[in-house]
Amino acid sequence: FYVPQDESGDFKRYDDLFDSFEDTLARMKTLTPSHVVFSGRVGALTDDNAMTAKVGETVLFIHAQANRDTRPHLIGGHGDLVWETGSFDDTPATNQETWFIRGGSAGAALYT
Repeated sequence: FYVPQDESGDFKRYDDLFDSFEDTLARMKTLTPSHVVFSGRVGALTDDNAMTAKVGETVLFIHAQANRDTRPHLIGGHGDLVWETGSFDDTPATNQETWFIRGGSAGAALYT
């Protein structure tokens, strides 16, 4: 998310969405987000919201990024099958610990 902040770092408030447009656009042009979230919210993968899978189950990760390159990394494992560009028609890379997702793109990985 790209929420405008004032000089002291506090988030700005606006009367309506249109009033925020100029400041939000300026923030977006810096490519410096104010918030980075998973599934649209903070804490989406922790505590009661933690993703759980049993040993031997296969999990599909889908990773999308609006404008910055990212490198998803599985700690303690490898993506068994990885589609960096998100096309399941392409031959997947195998056994990837870290893979590259281009800005404005999406990728997928299967992990067992």
